[in-house]
Amino acid sequence: MKKLLNDLYDYPNMKIYQYDRAFKFSLDSILLAEMVQFHKNDQTMLDLCTGNAAVLLVASTKSSISMYGVEIQKDIYDLGVESVSINHKDKQITLIHDSIANVDKYFPGNNFDIVTCNPPYFKYHHDAFLNDDPMKQMARHEISTNLKEVIEKASQMIKNKGNFYLVHISERFQEIACLMEQYQFSIKDVYFVYPKRGEKSFLVLVRATKRGKMGMKVHEPIFLSDFKTYQNLFEVIQ
Repeated sequence: MKKLLNDLYDYPNMKIYQYDRAFKFSLDSILLAEMVQFHKNDQTMLDLCTGNAAVLLVASTKSSISMYGVEIQKDIYDLGVESVSINHKDKQITLIHDSIANVDKYFPGNNFDIVTCNPPYFKYHHDAFLNDDPMKQMARHEISTNLKEVIEKASQMIKNKGNFYLVHISERFQEIACLMEQYQFSIKDVYFVYPKRGEKSFLVLVRATKRGKMGMKVHEPIFLSDFKTYQNLFEVIQ
């Protein structure tokens, strides 16, 4: 397995460490980071299941607030640490090697203005089809965490009226909505993402507010084939 230093998509002068065969960040991390809106009073951001820190690195091009990430896989955490360092973001981004189940050991509750997460998408069961690579297994399947725990931990960590941003597969949106309500989130914005026109949605992006007022906006669909870059995507489509 070979470690590579790649461009961070089309963000000027941003680099990211990846493994050639085992783990690479993907478009969903870019979309999630681009969806995040920063406000003048925001001070802290937490990224759960941070991987090699792609979400935080992109977010750091938009804001200088303090950012933290939690990643359970040591090899992937190490990639994130190196990626943060080579981009000279050490003073802004802090990564923690641990399960998100233990996030309350590091931070008090109701501590963050913004929480983000690009979690494993697929439910794990004994006869599930799994990739041969253990890193990809944990990145894609709910082996080390699950959707319920992600939303529960986000609710514990975020301040009242804080914003939680989640990317997931579209087919689990109903489950997402039920769990958001259970853990005191009000869904505010929903974007369904499509590869191109005429095809089915494969991703959903959600912004929810902790103890926010009722009122959800389902935005125009995002057809990825319509864009050459995803920088400032949400400013363009709104």
